[in-house]
Amino acid sequence: MFADFLPSSTADIQDPEAIAILRQIQRRTIQVLFKEDTTGLVALPVEIATASVHCSPAQSASQANAAPILLLPGFDSSLLEFRRLLPLLAPQHETWVLDLLGFGFTEYTPTLAVSPPTIRQHLLSVLETWIGKPIILVGGSLGGAVAIDFVLHHPDWVRSLVLINSVGFSGSFPMGAFLPDPLIQLGADWLHFRKQAALTAALALPMVAPTLVDALRCSLLHQGMPGWKAAIASFTQSGGYSDLGDRIAQIQHPTLILWGEADDVLGTKDATRFEREISGSQLIWMQKSGHVPHLDQPQSVAAQLLTFARRTGN
Repeated sequence: MFADFLPSSTADIQDPEAIAILRQIQRRTIQVLFKEDTTGLVALPVEIATASVHCSPAQSASQANAAPILLLPGFDSSLLEFRRLLPLLAPQHETWVLDLLGFGFTEYTPTLAVSPPTIRQHLLSVLETWIGKPIILVGGSLGGAVAIDFVLHHPDWVRSLVLINSVGFSGSFPMGAFLPDPLIQLGADWLHFRKQAALTAALALPMVAPTLVDALRCSLLHQGMPGWKAAIASFTQSGGYSDLGDRIAQIQHPTLILWGEADDVLGTKDATRFEREISGSQLIWMQKSGHVPHLDQPQSVAAQLLTFARRTGN
């Protein structure tokens, strides 16, 4: 059985790894204090039903003080993005996967803008309320931008940082703040149409592998959540993380950069730029990987993450 907040199309997914993580998802309400952007006054707390998965292996004395790993998905994605990686991390290291404010299976609140400040405050509340100690913060694509923004504002909550094909120097959309609403709505419709069209085509062609069909179903699942389109529009109107580039060099934390050598979304130039700008960072190229190495090469990504966690998480 699946949680009742998940879309009905969850029943169509056959991928065992996806089913396993879908059965583990919890959505718990967390109170978040948001600050008004203009006055700086603290508003009343807002309750956000937040989706996450938490896996903790049997603790040994050597693990007692280890920083948990927290995984953040990318734009228009969900924690299903880590369905192949989580089973490799969980037996060896405490691991959390979190759906960000306005994304995935976390509740969308119509009265609350989905923007970098609100995403950051929501993430801080999760750490303060549920985790309670500094973490190894891992972000893929847009999740990398969220991680960078968070570590710059709340450095004491982060032990070390991992960026996987991260937004930061590129991949944002500053013009979103200036686009008319009908155009933004059209863009959200296109996000859904292109995935749905691909799934429809895959189902119609008998030679298409079932694994591809399931991958498309996983990528579409969160789009069936209430408010998905409105949340995408709200984040687009915020302008995203277009101001990060000039601040990335301020990161002082141990940083691991994992980058798919065949990234066809952001390309590969930003990988070496991150390495150059973040003092003491380490760049590792993920062979035979595109924009999402943790789906393409989960074994390799897990090995690098666990090695990095042992070195920086105690």
